[in-house]
Amino acid sequence: MKGLELSESYFNEFGMPMLKSKFGDLMPYLAAGLVGSGSECFGYDDEASTDHDFEPGFCIFVPDDDNLISRADLFKLEREYAKLPDEFCGFKRQKVNPAGGNRHGVIKTGDFYRSKTGFADGRLTLEAWLRTPEFYLAEAVNGRVFFDNFGAFSQIRASLASMPRDAVLKRLAGNLAYAAQSGKYNYLRSVSRGENGAAQLTLFEFEKAATNAFFLLSGKYQPYFKWKYRAMRDLPDGENTCEKLTYLITHPNGYEYIDNKLECIESITDILCRKTAVVFPDAKESDLERAAFAINNLISDARLRNENIFRCV
Repeated sequence: MKGLELSESYFNEFGMPMLKSKFGDLMPYLAAGLVGSGSECFGYDDEASTDHDFEPGFCIFVPDDDNLISRADLFKLEREYAKLPDEFCGFKRQKVNPAGGNRHGVIKTGDFYRSKTGFADGRLTLEAWLRTPEFYLAEAVNGRVFFDNFGAFSQIRASLASMPRDAVLKRLAGNLAYAAQSGKYNYLRSVSRGENGAAQLTLFEFEKAATNAFFLLSGKYQPYFKWKYRAMRDLPDGENTCEKLTYLITHPNGYEYIDNKLECIESITDILCRKTAVVFPDAKESDLERAAFAINNLISDARLRNENIFRCV
């Protein structure tokens, strides 16, 4: 059973009945779901995922305002959550720390979003959008909300569902430009010098920049790095791109591989140029570096537009 299904089934069987019977007066202020860190919140969990941080648990999100839910109420909620059955569908629950100390249990809405974005209300400044790692943004909006009577949790969640346009453009411009520099150009120069280690490093840099750009163009947040290929495969052109990137970073740089690697780089570059032209028609270019600067020129904030194109790489 997948983690999200396990969590929702456990909640429906034990969590909701507990909340209704013992906290009816608090129900108008509560939300519950499974959101945040962990492969199960993305639906990527498998048998190997059960070796840590995997359990039949869920989150109860409460308002930050102590006038709505007091500290005493928080303690009672956490205590009742801890009393729920220790085992469900063959999976055992983990020990619970005080409120907000775990991935599951009673968590203040502001604490959750502050842990992901630095802002309790989800109102990020443009600077914060530029510096916050995408995997944290992904964790802020993943998973499933089972119910939200108060509405605050879902409202913030919706506000974080996508980046502001200028933030997307600056991140994208930098990564397209970096992919252009670290791809064919620097790879060939390193190989020609017999620097196979450096050549492989250029491919790693190309892979990171190309992947970053791919997710930005797809309108999806990139999850934590170990799940990015799993997530990419679900996106248009993702399966093909993953195969080519995997080939680049897993095969040696002997002369018998050079032509194939250059072909992969060209193919990925073409995919990025094509996707850029579809999403941002004003930046339609056949050359990746020219596309990068065309994207940068679309930024409406003059200060940000004039900053170094690589600031978000």
